[in-house]
Amino acid sequence: MKNSFKNLSYPELKVKRDELKKKYMEFRFKLVIGHVENPLQKRTLRRQIARLNTLIHAHELAEKTGAAQ
Repeated sequence: MKNSFKNLSYPELKVKRDELKKKYMEFRFKLVIGHVENPLQKRTLRRQIARLNTLIHAHELAEKTGAAQ
């Protein structure tokens, strides 16, 4: 799962990030209520969102540098 985001396009990355953010929020609510089977999933989701943010930022930088030249 670590490297499965690298071959996605920019719009697909943004959609996937939004999906994971929604899933993370739902997970946090479940965690507060106490109905979570795997509490380590919170860390996994947070890291996946961070990976997506990194790839999205790299795409944005590539657009800026490509447009500037």
